Amino acid sequence: MLLSELIRQSIKALCSLYSEEEARSMVMYYCAEVFGFTSYIHITEPATEVPEELLCDALRDMKRLENAEPIQYVLGYTEFCGRKFKTDTRALIPRAETELLCIKAKELAPNACGAVPAPSPLRILDLCTGSGSIAWTLALDIPGAIVTATDISAEALSLARSQFGSVPKPAIKPLFVQADVLDVEASIGVLNGEKCDLLAANPPYVMLAEKAAMRPNVLDWEPPMAIFTPEQDSLVFHRAIALIARKALSPRGRGIVEINSDLADETMDVF
Repeated sequence: MLLSELIRQSIKALCSLYSEEEARSMVMYYCAEVFGFTSYIHITEPATEVPEELLCDALRDMKRLENAEPIQYVLGYTEFCGRKFKTDTRALIPRAETELLCIKAKELAPNACGAVPAPSPLRILDLCTGSGSIAWTLALDIPGAIVTATDISAEALSLARSQFGSVPKPAIKPLFVQADVLDVEASIGVLNGEKCDLLAANPPYVMLAEKAAMRPNVLDWEPPMAIFTPEQDSLVFHRAIALIARKALSPRGRGIVEINSDLADETMDVF
């Protein structure tokens, strides 16, 4: 099968779900990742064919995309802060705004990135860790940091633990512990009596009222418990995190949390 034909058919099929520009970008990204082709080879070398040994899998994957499955789940990974993280339906897909959280967290972290020798190891608590993207990024980018990460979902934690088989020194592998962020005492208890110097969290923050405007690639595939807040209290998770921060942070400690921009003022009042 000609690569150009696969691209044309796939873009046409995906236009029922996405704009033509989004569909094209998705298909070209897939071809680059799976086939190793540049984004224009089907134009400059129109006789280019899909490798025969990959064609069946490619056609199957395009059907998955047509069913609104996120490309990150189809590929089995996503790029996050310069690394490839495993992705599947066990956890929310790491997003660009969470990369910004990690960047800011490293700026906030006392003695971050080895700029100043720390008198003691930097202790980090990551709440609602999901795929573990925040925990792993901070553990790998802040040498010597001791990272503890929690999530209510055992499935998400199994994915988080599997992200990297080996950890390059001087990084220390994060400790992943099952705990409900709404259980303040349990969330603090994972620190075993220690204080943390940095608290990071990406809790559920999407209101149920926003559900109607969301696409099926999110609604039908990503775990709703990692996305939506209870209708009766859209800030319930942030209230719990604020309580945890007050009790768990050291005197020099800092916290950073993702929020719903529509509730920015209300969230500020919580903290």
